Amino acid sequence: MAITLTVTVLLVVLAVLLHSQALLWLSRLIARMRGSPRWKAVTGVLGALFAHLFEVWLFALGYFLLMQAGGYGALTGDFTHGFRDCTYYSLIVYSSLGFGDITPTGPIRFLSGAEVLTGLVLIAWTASFMYIQMQRFWGRELEA
Repeated sequence: MAITLTVTVLLVVLAVLLHSQALLWLSRLIARMRGSPRWKAVTGVLGALFAHLFEVWLFALGYFLLMQAGGYGALTGDFTHGFRDCTYYSLIVYSSLGFGDITPTGPIRFLSGAEVLTGLVLIAWTASFMYIQMQRFWGRELEA
């Protein structure tokens, strides 16, 4: 369980750092952009989605490596043990959608629970970031 806990903490920290850097970069990019506020919104949303996708891949790599090492749990159900299925499972868990076609067993369940919480927080962070950005650049257009 100690290894699973360590991997989980490391992945959460990396995901938060990656997300904060992505939002900082997006904020600077959007501020420099010329043109329609709609394109700024599209840029912000696409950039945030890419950040979330990279975070999903981080967690997928964690699942994949823990299962390859053995003894840290498994993902069961409609699962082939490949990285692609780990990515699918991670995306479903990160978004807290939880279809139920793949189920974690053993210590790896802790990673799944932490990923749900992390995904919820980072998605909410993105929503508040986009709200602030939209207020900023749509407010200027309305004032003109």
